[in-house]
Amino acid sequence: MDGQKNTTGEWKSQLIRGETRRQAIRELEKHPEAELAEILQSIDIELLVDVLPLFSAEKQGLVFAAFDMTNRLHLFRRVSKKWFASLFEQMPSDSRADIFQHFSTQERVNLLPYLSKSTREDVLRLSTYPHDTAGGIMSTNFAIIKEKQTCEQAIQEIRKEVPREKMLYHLYVVDEDMHLIGYMSLKDLVIAEPNELVTAIMQTEFATASLDEDRESVAKKIEKYDTIALPVVNENNQLMGIVHHDDAIEVIRAEQTEDMEKFMGIIPGDEVLNYNQTTVLGHFRKRVIWLAILTVVGFVSGMIIQRYEDALSALMILALYIPMIADTGGNSGSQAATVVIRAMALGQVNINNWMAILFKEMRISALLAAVLALIAFFLILILSWESDTTLNHSLGFIAFGISAALAFQIITSTIIGAGLPLLVNRFGGDPAVAASPAITTIVDISGLLIYFGVATLLFF
Repeated sequence: MDGQKNTTGEWKSQLIRGETRRQAIRELEKHPEAELAEILQSIDIELLVDVLPLFSAEKQGLVFAAFDMTNRLHLFRRVSKKWFASLFEQMPSDSRADIFQHFSTQERVNLLPYLSKSTREDVLRLSTYPHDTAGGIMSTNFAIIKEKQTCEQAIQEIRKEVPREKMLYHLYVVDEDMHLIGYMSLKDLVIAEPNELVTAIMQTEFATASLDEDRESVAKKIEKYDTIALPVVNENNQLMGIVHHDDAIEVIRAEQTEDMEKFMGIIPGDEVLNYNQTTVLGHFRKRVIWLAILTVVGFVSGMIIQRYEDALSALMILALYIPMIADTGGNSGSQAATVVIRAMALGQVNINNWMAILFKEMRISALLAAVLALIAFFLILILSWESDTTLNHSLGFIAFGISAALAFQIITSTIIGAGLPLLVNRFGGDPAVAASPAITTIVDISGLLIYFGVATLLFF
């Protein structure tokens, strides 16, 4: 059996057949947890209950931790609590706390009696922290070294702990009261002189996270310091857990998804689910509110056009270029908002730089306005050379007026696009909420006012 060539469907078929199941299990045991989770999530729940225990205990926990939350909860609610407890015990501590927080109060009560004392205490402690903080995503699977130990003593201690402690990214040096005083890599420990004290080779300069620190801030620290894991300490600098780099990746993905949804006027859910897992009603609820608000606000555009109905009747060519004015303004505003929001998310700019940001965007928009207005001027001459230009105005003069309005619209919408996220951030809001399509609607209204204002000034 060539594991590299089998598809999910083929693995599923081999797991169903009793005569090929054992061989399939041996092959699948070698697969990464993420791939194996994808395969096992595709089979029926009854078959999964039979198949999952055939894997090694460690593999079971890691694979189940890689399941989507929806499938984790589905399995929990379909099997006996005693069976689930044995699987639950094998999961990484942060994954245990994550799913435990999704259980109802009664479900927690039903599961706890089947857990070992250490697991029960661990999951209850971790689940008290909000899920969007360092405490909520940290793991308690880490290895510690006492400050008075020699390197040889530390190696012997770690060797005893290896079956229980799986996360040997870094070794953390603590005192008798669990105060974090340093860390080292396993390599540093192994190559050191056996009789040398661990305090002589440990690193004392390191970043930490507090228990209540926002998870996005934690992820940024892991990225900034390029570390595999970040220690989490309490207010007394006592080591409470670590946040792994893979958890940071999940946080970044979740935050990016949330920002993207906000940016497009979609209300984020409490949990990031993929497209297929979200129901039709779930998609509807996330989209309808902002669209309804913007639909109502959009009527303002219609009222502005109605207000200038006489101008449009007298010079019909103006109506032809309303979409161009609105679309270009919306695009330039959205571009500015995207750039500024991303810069804020990466920590490159903040509200204290608002004057420099707006001045820079103003210069950018002036260049854009000059180029696009020139293009629009010549396109109007080419596309509208047969148009009826009444009121004794030449086509060139009308093209100049429309192009001037476009230039003003680009500058205005860019400033709005860059400034609105900064303003929202200044008052403690989420900058992503102030982006498209809200900005598009706002600049549509401002664009029409500019367009008809310029037209009235020059042509009437």
